[in-house]
Amino acid sequence: MNSSSIPEIVCIGETMALVTPTDAALSQARTASLGLAGAESNVAAGLAAAGRCAAWASRLGNDPLGVRISSELERRGVELWVELDQEAPTGVMFKDPGAEGSAVHYYRRGSAASRMDAGYLSAERIAGVRIVHTTGITPALSATCRQMVDQLFIDARAAGALVSFDVNDRRALWSLADAAATLARLANAADIAFVGRDEAERIWGTATAEEIRAFLPDCALLVVKDGDIGATAFDGDVDPVFVAAPVVDVVEPVGAGDAFAAGFLAATLDGLPMAERLQAGHVSAERVLTIAADMPPID
Repeated sequence: MNSSSIPEIVCIGETMALVTPTDAALSQARTASLGLAGAESNVAAGLAAAGRCAAWASRLGNDPLGVRISSELERRGVELWVELDQEAPTGVMFKDPGAEGSAVHYYRRGSAASRMDAGYLSAERIAGVRIVHTTGITPALSATCRQMVDQLFIDARAAGALVSFDVNDRRALWSLADAAATLARLANAADIAFVGRDEAERIWGTATAEEIRAFLPDCALLVVKDGDIGATAFDGDVDPVFVAAPVVDVVEPVGAGDAFAAGFLAATLDGLPMAERLQAGHVSAERVLTIAADMPPID
């Protein structure tokens, strides 16, 4: 890893090179754009855009795609805690735009990031960090990544950091049964957990925010996002707080959930009241919803 400073928050997970055709569907395209895609790095970039000291931790292949990802995140002010793998490659994701929405195709099996394992971030390494954030994508990458996330919860608490977990279910990565059990266990164990009402209904059969809270009673602070309706925070035993989402002309929804988490976590670091944290999440998400990109624009 290439830094010895202590950021306020560390986000850990895989970021892939993203290939998006620009002139036709993927099977017929002649030209494409090259970017990056990764939920945890999206959150780190959103936090950096909000003026927070954020790091992204992961593994990349020692290849040009890894260099491109690192360079873009550094350009956005994200601190890199990255290991380079001399044997495994950087993962790649292809987006295939269509009239009914975009399909994605992953080429990430055996990637450098999938080889993260238990102890990747030790308690000593994250000493002084206030929040450690990851998502439900990471444990789906491999058995060793799942072990890494389990140990991360333990080591983060040993280091005095809060654990933030975004459910972020990716149906293409694992079975519904495996996902449902693992994501419930991790979300329930987190200090802060984010989940979409629709994904919770899909994987757990919980139809309302109140049902999700009843299903995850041990999570200290649970944030249920309900698309363009709003978001509800359940903080311990106090009454839940709901803040409606603003009306937005959506250009591209991808990345909005990560942006919401970044805004909410930035406001949490500031110690703001719960309603203001939720509002900060909505404002952050709005910046991404109104552009065709997964990360906020650089001012």
